[in-house]
Amino acid sequence: MKRNIIMLLASVLLLTSCKDLLTPEIENNRDLNPANYNPNDAGLPFGVLLNGYNRIPTNSWSFNDVATDDAVTNDQNNGFLKMANGQWTANNNPLNQWENAYAAIQYLNITLRDVDTVKWAADPAVSKLFGMRVKGEAYGLRALFYYHLLQAHAGMSESGAVLGVPINLEVQGSNADFNKPRSNFDACMKQIYSDLAQADQLLPTDYENIPNASLIPAKYGTVTKEQYDRAFGAAFRGFLTGRIVKAIRSKAALLAASPAFSSGTTTTWADAANYAGEVIALKGGITALSANGLNWYSNASEIAGLADGANPSEILWRNNYGDNRDLEQANFPPSLFGNGRINPTQNLVDAFPMANGLPITDAASGYDAANPYVGRDPRLRMFILVNGGTAGPNNSVISTAADGATNDALNKVETSTRTGYYLRKLLRQDVNLNPNSANNQRHYKPHIRYTEIFLNYAEAANEAWGPTGSGAFGFSAYDVIKAIRKRAGVGTTNGDAYLEESKGSKEQMRTLIRNERRIELCFEGFRFWDLRRWKANIAETAKGVSIRNNSYAVINVENRQFQPFMIYGPIPYGETLKFGSLEQNKGWR
Repeated sequence: MKRNIIMLLASVLLLTSCKDLLTPEIENNRDLNPANYNPNDAGLPFGVLLNGYNRIPTNSWSFNDVATDDAVTNDQNNGFLKMANGQWTANNNPLNQWENAYAAIQYLNITLRDVDTVKWAADPAVSKLFGMRVKGEAYGLRALFYYHLLQAHAGMSESGAVLGVPINLEVQGSNADFNKPRSNFDACMKQIYSDLAQADQLLPTDYENIPNASLIPAKYGTVTKEQYDRAFGAAFRGFLTGRIVKAIRSKAALLAASPAFSSGTTTTWADAANYAGEVIALKGGITALSANGLNWYSNASEIAGLADGANPSEILWRNNYGDNRDLEQANFPPSLFGNGRINPTQNLVDAFPMANGLPITDAASGYDAANPYVGRDPRLRMFILVNGGTAGPNNSVISTAADGATNDALNKVETSTRTGYYLRKLLRQDVNLNPNSANNQRHYKPHIRYTEIFLNYAEAANEAWGPTGSGAFGFSAYDVIKAIRKRAGVGTTNGDAYLEESKGSKEQMRTLIRNERRIELCFEGFRFWDLRRWKANIAETAKGVSIRNNSYAVINVENRQFQPFMIYGPIPYGETLKFGSLEQNKGWR
């Protein structure tokens, strides 16, 4: 079966490799008529569904962090670098999801149209179960793509209305009317919630073989254990589940409740907190925060022992793992044969508190500007390679000082750091890039981590009920942040005095939660979207550090050329030219 799935995926990739030129990409989809299906062969309709999976934006790392105050890049051809330097336009948008998402939605609409006509298995009961599952996956994936469309393209009209995107729920053939106006933001959210609710009704919580038939949910009727396992067993781990559907709802609700979109939706902070709380409760509550959630990407024994489709405790949903050294090749410093592409900023380094939990700006923190990396939050050296830090299979000491002798020094060569820092997070330090002894290691890319959901809850709960309000779940924003900081080794020696102070103020707790989110999720593609949904400053100058004679001087590295209206991304220029009903977001041309 797995061999057949791989072959289907390969065929889907071939079908989707063509780039559209003058017409909407969804018009280039094959005319898949259910009347042409072989009733004994479910391969074609399942391949159509797999096209949705293939287009999920989080299948690969974007590193749009380099367009924020968290990082820059030394790759002068990087699209996000150009975007941050003033070249972001409606027809030059590295964040564009329009064509990709609507192509995926077209395939998913085909799946929903045809799913009930397909004979998925010879056994009628199993065929019905497979049909329910495929239908649930299609609904859930369609909601996911509408979420990504809203994240990238929802925005403000000239009249001040919060606009979403056009909602397409039917298969669009060559004669369809593509000139559809944008639905308002709330209508899009309601459609997302509707699709997710239908998906949740059809899908199991997880794909696992069950011990006996008594554990089969009533919604699947009277079937045997063997019939249930054929459709919902462990062989299908990695596909969309009820647990994943609930997590997508949490992500979408957090976006909707945020300042940039809240005026255009009925979704509240309490809704967002409750949706995240459901996922956390399903995981096991506040105590279920994964103890090794900080090093999920480098826990060698855990990663090596992953069964097909199985998730470590930190991971809610992930893509397939593979053995490679791509991330390390791109981001190790030059002395380790890497290209040093992602350079964390001084801005981000300054966001890490001291190990006692106090911000470095607090006079009582113990921060020493002459020894800036001493006594800091342990996550700093775990995530960022600072001057004098170690990296690589031999724990090599890396000097980033401007007067350093190696190519790792600030701005020494094309592949050197521009900020005085290199990326450490996400990288396997047991990868060797030396051409004489190079090796690969296993990597995977999460779609959703549990820590993200915990942070979703903390943010929404604080806004809805204050720092210590617990809603219906028995834990508060304060409880979540306390658990996250304790796991990181922050504030363990002084009872985390700063957190205790923060729990008395929603505003101070908001600042702390946003900072914890910045640290915990750095380089995973969140900062860009977070700044915009918060309506925060998106044009902060990216800073670095120049070290000469052991003296540290903060330097400006890159001025951001963002305008205030750019908290919302544009509708693709070509689409607004073709379709007069498609209104552009305010400020974009």
